[in-house]
Amino acid sequence: MKTQTLPRDDSGKLITYAWPGGYPVYYVTADGGTLCPDCAQQAEADGLTTDKDDAQWYIVAADVNYEDDNLACDGCGEHIESAYGEDED
Repeated sequence: MKTQTLPRDDSGKLITYAWPGGYPVYYVTADGGTLCPDCAQQAEADGLTTDKDDAQWYIVAADVNYEDDNLACDGCGEHIESAYGEDED
């Protein structure tokens, strides 16, 4: 499975928001799971993201959540913010 270079900020951390635009970013694992930026960063710090045989933590891509109101992190279960899909009350 080919991986892309993951987007990082100037300090080398995985980004939380894409620039330009400030769109919320999430990370995709080899098994098709999703991780919020905090869980992706923690998994990387714990050395879990380098094992290609552990598909639930091996990050293969980053993407922007444009409209999925129901996207949740498979690591912590928290809602992953969307750029346009959520209703503002």
